[in-house]
Amino acid sequence: MTEDFDPLAPEDFDSPHRTYARLRRECPVAHSDAWGGFWAYTRHADVIAAAADSDLYITSKQNVVPKVAFTGRRPPLHLDPPEHTPYRRALAPLLTPQRVARYEPVIRSICAELLAAMAARGGGDICEDFSARMPIRVFNAWMNLPDAQAAELAEVGRRYNIAVQSNDMEATQETSLRLYEMARAVVADRKRNPMDPSEDATSALLAARVDGAALPDEMIVGTIRQVLVVGIIAPTVMIGSIAVHLARHPDLQTQLRANPGLVAAATEEFLRLYTPYRGFARTARTDVTLHGRTIPAGEPIALVYASANRDDAVFADAESFRLDRPNLHESVAFGRGPHACLGAALARLEMRVALEELLRHTPGGFELAGEIMTTRFPEIGALRVPLRFG
Repeated sequence: MTEDFDPLAPEDFDSPHRTYARLRRECPVAHSDAWGGFWAYTRHADVIAAAADSDLYITSKQNVVPKVAFTGRRPPLHLDPPEHTPYRRALAPLLTPQRVARYEPVIRSICAELLAAMAARGGGDICEDFSARMPIRVFNAWMNLPDAQAAELAEVGRRYNIAVQSNDMEATQETSLRLYEMARAVVADRKRNPMDPSEDATSALLAARVDGAALPDEMIVGTIRQVLVVGIIAPTVMIGSIAVHLARHPDLQTQLRANPGLVAAATEEFLRLYTPYRGFARTARTDVTLHGRTIPAGEPIALVYASANRDDAVFADAESFRLDRPNLHESVAFGRGPHACLGAALARLEMRVALEELLRHTPGGFELAGEIMTTRFPEIGALRVPLRFG
């Protein structure tokens, strides 16, 4: 099999997007030999079609490229409809835009505290000092976890992220198991100390019923384990990428500071331009022929959301940031179909408030102060961004 691209080749912040632009033009159904071999859909139309077709494209065999789920099934992402539905149904009422809006003061307070500390030092690594910490504290509030767990979750999540980025399978399994232990502790505590299911995610999962039967304990643990990591890594990378863009474009910083009402639109465009995922996977139940290539049944396919969101066939001048983009509803930053991100409203709120507070705490602007460290599959974007505050 011909290798059309090498995801293990050295990358900088911009190079993956050049690769995906080439693949969209020349080889929209691409193959790589990495991690035992996988396919990649890079065009918007193909990505959304696959994401929406859960009858043909399943997630239960492999949900990301590279495969990192070695320690158990984690609903709802590792399950196909209708098996995944009870888990999403239990969590969905806790993640509506109206519901998560109550966390805005909490998020703003956390952002202000972390950014004030950075400002006092004249800057720092926006990922290490801010975006890797803020989402964990927000998650603790949403999950009703005690503050004492924040430090451990931050450290284990950081080590897990590094292990995945480094393709270190031994460390990935070790840290994943530790995250499972933390999730089991949360479930055990809720059984001892129940909370209102309308106010608490773990209690909602414990209260859920399918044909009168409770959800299996180990699957509830898997759900909590899944949420633990999804709520950490993507915001870290996303905010890092936003900071890189703004550091490169001080005029945009100035515009947004002068017009705070534009921050919400800027957040949506940043989510399109710097979508943090490129490796969410599906597996076709039968052979699939697309753009003249046949993918055998059972082989992993990466849906490259980050590429789809820069497809010129959908977004005019797609590689550029535009505040007035008319069709942002076409963005797949949060996926499509039955596995669309349940936490999209909370993530949007975190991103908007983080951007507002970053601009507010840097009235003199900020610039890059060192080398950007980037992520590898399955995420895409910045993992380390040293900044100097003006």
